[in-house]
Amino acid sequence: MNRTSRLAGICLPAILALWMVLTCGSAIAQPDASMAAGNGNPNNGANTAAAAPAPTIAELRAEFARIAPAGKGGTNAIPGAEDDARKQLTQINDIGAQADKFVAARVGDLADLNARLGELGNPPAAGATEDPNITRQRAQLTKERNALDADIRLARLLSIDVRQRGTDLVSQRRQQFEAELTSRAASPLNGTFWNDLREAWPDDLARLQAIALALDDGFAQALEPENRTPVIAALIGALLLAWLGVWAAEHGLARLAMRVLPAGRLRRSLLVIAIVAAHVLLVAVAAHGFVEVLKAYATWDAQARKALQSAAQALTFMAFVIGLGRALLATARPSWRLPPIPDATAERLSVLPWLVALVAALAWTPAEINALIDASFAAVVGTHVLTALLLTALVGTVVYRLKALRADAPDAGLPERPMWVGLLVALIGVLMIAIWVLVAVGYVALASFLASQLTWSGIVAAAFYVLFKFADDVFMALVSSRSTFGQRLQKSFNLAPQTLDQAATVLSGLSRVGLFFYMLIALAAPLGTGPGEVFQRSGKFGTGVKVGEFQLVPGAILSAIAVAVVGFIVMRVFKRWLERSYLPNTQLEPGMQSSITTLLGYVGGILVIAFALSALGIGIERIAWVASALSVGIGFGLQAIVQNFISGLILLAEQPVKVGDWVVLGTAEGDVRRINVRATEIVLGDRSTLIVPNSEFITKTVRNMTLSNAEGRVLIRLPMPLTTDAQRVRGLILEACRAHEGVLETPAPSLTLEGIENGLLIFQAIAYVASPRLAGGVRSDLLFAILDELKKAALPMATPTTFMMAPAEPAAAAPAPATQNSPIPGMPT
Repeated sequence: MNRTSRLAGICLPAILALWMVLTCGSAIAQPDASMAAGNGNPNNGANTAAAAPAPTIAELRAEFARIAPAGKGGTNAIPGAEDDARKQLTQINDIGAQADKFVAARVGDLADLNARLGELGNPPAAGATEDPNITRQRAQLTKERNALDADIRLARLLSIDVRQRGTDLVSQRRQQFEAELTSRAASPLNGTFWNDLREAWPDDLARLQAIALALDDGFAQALEPENRTPVIAALIGALLLAWLGVWAAEHGLARLAMRVLPAGRLRRSLLVIAIVAAHVLLVAVAAHGFVEVLKAYATWDAQARKALQSAAQALTFMAFVIGLGRALLATARPSWRLPPIPDATAERLSVLPWLVALVAALAWTPAEINALIDASFAAVVGTHVLTALLLTALVGTVVYRLKALRADAPDAGLPERPMWVGLLVALIGVLMIAIWVLVAVGYVALASFLASQLTWSGIVAAAFYVLFKFADDVFMALVSSRSTFGQRLQKSFNLAPQTLDQAATVLSGLSRVGLFFYMLIALAAPLGTGPGEVFQRSGKFGTGVKVGEFQLVPGAILSAIAVAVVGFIVMRVFKRWLERSYLPNTQLEPGMQSSITTLLGYVGGILVIAFALSALGIGIERIAWVASALSVGIGFGLQAIVQNFISGLILLAEQPVKVGDWVVLGTAEGDVRRINVRATEIVLGDRSTLIVPNSEFITKTVRNMTLSNAEGRVLIRLPMPLTTDAQRVRGLILEACRAHEGVLETPAPSLTLEGIENGLLIFQAIAYVASPRLAGGVRSDLLFAILDELKKAALPMATPTTFMMAPAEPAAAAPAPATQNSPIPGMPT
């Protein structure tokens, strides 16, 4: 197993565990309504459902009708109405799930019945006869098909009604929550507040004593002699697992990370996630396991069971907060610390995770007790006051602690604080003052909510800081050109290092955007909701957001990105197969092979983009609309680009010029190296590259030296005096051409006497070489050889005419006549 596989194996469970705990953290203050069903035994309903047959649509419809519709009965007037609303939401969601399951199970049967009816054919026409068995079978199948189709339609209609009722319930709970936030109670600074508490205290105390007695009876039964040994053993095992198990897991994960994972940032962020997941999983197993042992060896009423379950959830959440804080501070492993905090600062902050977890539990406990005992309104108001004061004291302690550390910043080596951090601290201070003012004037529910939200926002921010770091580290470690896997991608798909680095950056950014979306949902989780409503709300966002005429659906965006990535990878693999495997085995020229590969790349890119747009939900008519809008831009400034693009396609299709040709364009002459979308690259004789727009090859005259014949021609013109022995010169020049190894034998070299110019014989020699690229070098070699042979044969060459001018006389005098030597063509005589 390579490092990448091991990395994925460690990464996925850890990140899923952290995400589940973070999402379900708000459930601590939400008692599980399903535990109240079946006398508090969660196994009763499951066993009954497993034993009972699946309900029919009529039974599901009747059960749905028995649930009080939203808006009737309300949830504001009766105690425990919030639990009733949550129970109704759970029940109707279960009915909807059963209806969807019914539809999924019956659709196949309906398709089979339709297929069987299709095999029997249509009923005979009036007056025609058919086999009575076929008629009877068709009637029976039609009856079954109609009945099943009616049931499926009813089930789908029931599913729609369930979703509508669920939406109404959620809206009703939201309105109730908002109404409670804006309600005003007696101020703690007023005597009415304390009088209400004193008057309600006897009844609340009686309810507390009742649940305390129920818990005491349960523990007494669990500690009876016949039950004492397994219960105590379970308690010891839970404590060892929650204490020593977490310590051993933390050290073991650090050693495993050093041994298995490569050094780098990813190892640090992954270790933080693994440590948090270990804290949560081990404490959750210990707490819930011990609760299950208590349930097995004692009888508990519904309230006692809910109290035990809530205590286990609180311990799990405390383990999450403590594990997150310890993993971020990393006092035992300073080099693995994610945030840039000096060692001394981390040591002084090490107590904060324990403080936050403890105070959060203390603030949560009174609210949970109120929900369990159905406390009075005065007790609920007092709980809001206590929660607001405790949590603001916690936030103030954390801010003061950090501010004291900032005062030692020059000595501690802390970096300069950014401006946004100062603004955030100031905003927190203003919010704390606002909470105290709200408590003083009597808006205690709103003050408690703001304090809870402030604390929860800090915990969520710390958790998502880890997830943001992990998202960045995982793509940089797996996709970037500096990683091992990235280098394999580079070799396999012939990718440029910059492309991989850009892909890693884009993937990191997209993952952070997705995490930020779920961070907003997690921040909204304490707003009177449970995890089920959180996922329901995220599902609403998943249905899409309409922007103008377009429906932006997150799932469709991810599908379009996946289609584009997979499509371009497949296209690159296909082009690589063509270039290296298939086309070299054909009889096509290399230039033709390159043109085919490039043209197929263009076509494949267009198809991939079209499929990606289709996955995004943009149809052909939308693409036509975009093309028509683009034509306006083409009319204003894109003509040249489109003209060059079309010209490039014409060059690839008609191939008047292809890769490898030797062309002459104006004064430029060179080898066609590459035909791109917009321009063509020509390598000149001095090894420089000339970039020529593709339209130049279509609209102007181009000389292709190798279009029909790949051979090159060497042309040499020599002026000789009239007294020269022409036959002897002819033999010497042809012999020099035949002697050169670069000159082709067929066609053979030739020499012609073009005529007499200015008293000189003009000889023209033509020789052929294998390629125009060799013509220049062969011509130079032939000139050297011919001049040597002419010198050896004592054959004179034409000499240029020279002019000698006499100095001017003082008096006007005629100019001295010029002396003329042997003239050459083109020179005055």
